[in-house]
Amino acid sequence: MNRSACLIFNPVAGQGNSEQDLAMIRAILEPEINLDIQLTTEEIGADKLAHEAVKRGVDTIIASGGDGTLSAAAAAVVGSDIPFGIISRGTANAFATALGIPDTIDAACKVILQGVTRTVDAANCNSFPMVLLAGIGFEAETVERADREAKNRLGVLAYILAGLQELRNLQSFDVEIETEEKIIKTSAVAVTVANAAPPSSILAQGPAGIIVDDGLLDLTIVAPTTRAGAIAAAFHLFQTASAGNGAERNDIGYLRAKQFKITTDPPQKIVVDGEIVGTTPVEIRCIPASLKVFVPSIEEEEPVEKLEGLPNLIVEEKHPEDFPPE
Repeated sequence: MNRSACLIFNPVAGQGNSEQDLAMIRAILEPEINLDIQLTTEEIGADKLAHEAVKRGVDTIIASGGDGTLSAAAAAVVGSDIPFGIISRGTANAFATALGIPDTIDAACKVILQGVTRTVDAANCNSFPMVLLAGIGFEAETVERADREAKNRLGVLAYILAGLQELRNLQSFDVEIETEEKIIKTSAVAVTVANAAPPSSILAQGPAGIIVDDGLLDLTIVAPTTRAGAIAAAFHLFQTASAGNGAERNDIGYLRAKQFKITTDPPQKIVVDGEIVGTTPVEIRCIPASLKVFVPSIEEEEPVEKLEGLPNLIVEEKHPEDFPPE
C-alpha cells in the first residue's frame, strides 16, 4: 500500500522553472507516495497549509521551496511527530545543508523515499517558531538589504553583496545576554543564536560545531570595532568552521544554553530563518527533540577507496590463499 503525504509547494521559489520542478517531484515520488499537492500563494503561506495538514492528520508533510517556505512549514510540524520532508529550491538552501540533505530535487526526493528520519531540536523566538537561527544586528540588516529581485537575479551572491554594502553602515551596540546561569554584558555588531546552521551562515560559527539534537542553542557574539576587523572576523569564522574548530579571536565569543534573553541598546532588528520579525528585546528557547525530518540513510558510508581515472591503472585482485600465514 502506497504511503501518502501532503506536498506544500512554493511556485515562486528559486530561479528555476517551477512547473518543471513540480513535474519532476511528482515523477519521482508519486509511484510510491500518494501526494496531496498544496500550492502556496501570497494570501496562504506554507505555515497555514502545514497547520491544516497537521489538523487533517496526514501521514507525512513534504515542503518544497526556499528556506522561508521550509522553515514555516517545519514550524507547523514541530511537536506533531509527523515526518517532515525537505526539497530545497531556494537561494541559500541553508536548512537542507545544515541537516545534510541534498539540495537537488532528484536526490532530496530519494532521501524521502528511503524513509530514514532523525529527530532534531527546534526553538521559539519571541513566539515565532525557529528551526535555523536568529540574527541580531548586522545579519538582520544584511538580509533586509538582499531583496527578492536581487536573490532571483544573483542567487547567494545577493547576500554577499548586501553584506559588503552593509559594512559601510557598521555600528556596534550594547548587548545584555541572560542565560539560566549567567548575565553577560558587552558590545557587538552581530549576535546570532543558532539551533541549526550550515557553514555558509558565517556569523553563527563561533563554536566548534552546531549540534542539531543536543537540546541546546549556540550563541555567537561578533564584536569588531572597524570594517577591516569585521572582514577579518568573518574570514576567521569561515576558516575555523571549515576546520571544525572554535573561534579564537578576541572579538568573537560564543556559548551554549537552553535559552537566551537578549536586550540591546539601541534596539536592533531580528531576522529569524531569513525573515525580519521585529526588534529586540528577544527571548529564544530551545524545544528539544521536536521535529522528525527525513535525512540521508545513516547506513551510507563515505567511500574508502577511489582508484578510477588514475593513469595506466592496473588492479590485480588477490585471493585469500595468496596471503602468507602469520
